[in-house]
Amino acid sequence: MRELPKLKVGIVTHFFDKVGVAVVDLNANLNVGDTIEFEKGGFSQTVSSMQIEHEQIDTAKKGQTIGLKVEKNVKSGDTILKKT
Repeated sequence: MRELPKLKVGIVTHFFDKVGVAVVDLNANLNVGDTIEFEKGGFSQTVSSMQIEHEQIDTAKKGQTIGLKVEKNVKSGDTILKKT
């Protein structure tokens, strides 16, 4: 079975370990419920919570910078991928 292609969604620019939130610059749209993969972190998760300027959002658009709740620690420079 062929693996679905992956789309580069964004890149982590900062990580707040106390609250488990990554700051992400988006290269593509992202929605709550999407499954994403952290390339360097080596794990996948479902997007459960995103914010812009402390406001909860369900959809983020290409070019925006968001706060993304993450399940594990990530590092600046980690690429986020989404199955298309």
